[in-house]
Amino acid sequence: MAYGERPWLKFYDEGVDPDFTAPDATLVNLLEKSFSDFADQPALHFMGATLTFRQLDKYSRQFAAFLAQIGCVPGDVVGLNMPNFPQYLIAIAGTLRAGCIGSGISPLLAPKEMIYQLNDLDAKVLVSLDAIYEGKVLKLKDEVPGLSHVVIASAADILSPSGPGTPAPLKGKTVLSFREILDNYPAESPARMVKPEDTCLIQYTGGTTGLPKGVELTHNGFATNLLQWEQWFGFEHGNDIILSGFPFFHVAGLLFGMIGTCLGGTQVLIPDPRNTNHICEEFVRHGPTIMANVPSLYQMLLQDPMFKKLDFSRVKGFISGAAPFPVEAIKEFEKVVGKGKVAEGLGMTEGGVVLIANPQKNPKKAGTVGIPFQSTYVKLVDLDTGTKEVPPGQEGEIIVRAPQLFKGYHNKPEETAHALREFQGQKWLYTGDVARMDEDGYFTIVDRVKDMINVSGYKVFSREVEDTLHEHPAIESCAIVGIPDPDRPGSELVKAIIQLSNSHKNKDRTEIEKQIIEFCSENMAPYKRPRSIEFADQLPLTSVGKVDKKILRSSMIG
Repeated sequence: MAYGERPWLKFYDEGVDPDFTAPDATLVNLLEKSFSDFADQPALHFMGATLTFRQLDKYSRQFAAFLAQIGCVPGDVVGLNMPNFPQYLIAIAGTLRAGCIGSGISPLLAPKEMIYQLNDLDAKVLVSLDAIYEGKVLKLKDEVPGLSHVVIASAADILSPSGPGTPAPLKGKTVLSFREILDNYPAESPARMVKPEDTCLIQYTGGTTGLPKGVELTHNGFATNLLQWEQWFGFEHGNDIILSGFPFFHVAGLLFGMIGTCLGGTQVLIPDPRNTNHICEEFVRHGPTIMANVPSLYQMLLQDPMFKKLDFSRVKGFISGAAPFPVEAIKEFEKVVGKGKVAEGLGMTEGGVVLIANPQKNPKKAGTVGIPFQSTYVKLVDLDTGTKEVPPGQEGEIIVRAPQLFKGYHNKPEETAHALREFQGQKWLYTGDVARMDEDGYFTIVDRVKDMINVSGYKVFSREVEDTLHEHPAIESCAIVGIPDPDRPGSELVKAIIQLSNSHKNKDRTEIEKQIIEFCSENMAPYKRPRSIEFADQLPLTSVGKVDKKILRSSMIG
């Protein structure tokens, strides 16, 4: 059976067009239509406050006017450094209306990591939450020379009539509150021409060199994925209510944020997804029809007694992604929410987000990520050369050809050429995901080509952690691997195996471990930090001199 026959098409829901072609639109086109069509409907709920699409329209115009007045031109980058607050959606919509590019910057990053990303982007503006500004951004000092303005967002911008206090100054930067923009700038978007092929977002993902790569997504590519998703899931404009625990700075979170904003859906914003009690309270208050989360959050919700008492009759689906959802865990979850309601999918930043998903109405296969999206061609190729198709049932790397794919890596042409390669006369994205396809065309992910570690849905790239650890004088060599998290099935913990430098071999290892843990706390986001450290006299090497992680993993299992 050839992949070209697309065996999965027979499982498409009625009304899903396998050869779907999106209009030649930009995200700005979708935003402005949504703002016009649903002006008086609620766009978002946040901690007891509600903003309508009319308000979102006005505030985003003001943010666009602010960018234009401070001299931002099309193609300039605005960094967004906060959890799921209304200001994120206001700022991203305003950024796009100004012809600029948005980039999510995780609040979990250490200052050193933020500096790298902001400089790589040459970001002109940073929008940051007040607590993050005080705890991290102030430490940037003069290490981000291209950054001219910092906008401080606060819950008080939305929830308090008096607004927030005055933010602390940052040398060489203009610092102002988000509320100042809403109070002082006109609701007049600059007349900026945005083309479908223009970059709209640069979202960061891990790099083979250990440094994150900026993935450039285009207006039309991202708009296509929104419209594919709308048709696939049977999204109802003006009626569906989304409650997502995915953070906006993660590309999946931004996808769901933009589904609501661009397609007329109401969103329930969850600033802290670990607060399951708050999620349950918001569920009762707003009655979502769609939920989207990583599996570990669904499992946390299952441990909350309040969750089990909720009425799930209105929920059309519980979308799961970013990490494996064990089949047994799905069964336990569906005992509470309803059989067949969990829908797993596969997305990646370079894929323009969603590539493969379980159908909404037709059979879902637990443990699989489903079948390819509309106009999305998928093959599995051999892991050794990447040049030969492998048959159903055999493991291979997923390669994809689709209209929603990324444009390329920001300032990294060699990395782009490695990801987008010629196969059978056409350009395909080599995803790095290892999978099997069954006879029906459903795909099951079995591994990553690279050594990715999955920590509660956050991707940890071992090389990045290893490169940082190598800066510590006690470390001669090290290897980072993932070990199963006993408390969260399907999730992992980061483990470091360390070979000490000659200068530290005879020193107290307990003290060295303490120093390394402190070093990691200062230089890495919390989810990247090793949760256990093991010292080895010598790390095992392959025949070409690379650390043999397969041996390390097998020694831990066996």
